[in-house]
Amino acid sequence: MLQLSEEMSGGSARLRVDVHGSAPRDHVLEDMNFLNYRLAEVNIEPEVTLHEPDIVWHQDGEKGISYDGRQMTFTGDWAAGPLQKVVVTMLALKMEAVGLHPFHAASVRYRDKTILFLGGESNHGKSMGQIEACRRGGLLVSTETTVIDEDGIAVMGSKDVFLKKRAEGTERADKAAPNKGVEKFFGEMPTWRELNEPTNVDAVVVPAIDGNFDPSLVEMGSFEAQFQTLHSLQNYFLLNELLAPGFPMPMVDTEELRKVRAGFVERFATRPFYFVRAATPQVLMDEVDRVL
Repeated sequence: MLQLSEEMSGGSARLRVDVHGSAPRDHVLEDMNFLNYRLAEVNIEPEVTLHEPDIVWHQDGEKGISYDGRQMTFTGDWAAGPLQKVVVTMLALKMEAVGLHPFHAASVRYRDKTILFLGGESNHGKSMGQIEACRRGGLLVSTETTVIDEDGIAVMGSKDVFLKKRAEGTERADKAAPNKGVEKFFGEMPTWRELNEPTNVDAVVVPAIDGNFDPSLVEMGSFEAQFQTLHSLQNYFLLNELLAPGFPMPMVDTEELRKVRAGFVERFATRPFYFVRAATPQVLMDEVDRVL
């Protein structure tokens, strides 16, 4: 029995989820915080417009998950966390298909330039760099995720600095409490204003904050810039993720998609890219100030 057919949107991209089984549901996900944190702005649409579902969940039966190249199928009992992750991945693919690229990156409008703090391969300092830039008067564009179009314009972004609550199936004991870094570097969370309109990305900073680092800023070459950017984009397809014990994320990527993505990365990486090492966010921004 079809219990629910629900359509979600990220920008102009649309994703349909159908739920079958004996248990009624009001929504696929009761909490949308994770989706908005990971994909900037996800809405539940008032009407279903897509002719076919992108995700199908058969609640009854033996637990399993499969992907046929277009449709993801769950069977059995699944916690909210894995459902969230699959919705993020499938909607990220739909967004990419309409020219919207989710970056694992924070961004600010700072000294008349829009700076992207790229998570990149290591993801060591994008949030702290964003907070310090805002503390110095920058306008917040995005926190965890920045959605950038084909022309390199940041068109939308998440606004919560940290994910405060994790659903079952997304637990991470290795992640420090969100407020600990803020307490260490700032004492308390600074306040700031937001920029809520599209803005061209002028420069990219790949931060590496570690208490043992001496200050260092290096302009990155073409390959390095593209390498770090591709890592940021691939973050949303979760190909290294375990959804549940015994169930890895199905392979959703293809050679064709990767080539198209690499082409976008090559075009995007023509702007200035800087790799910055620093012991603190304050020193990081001192280094950035030198080149701005």
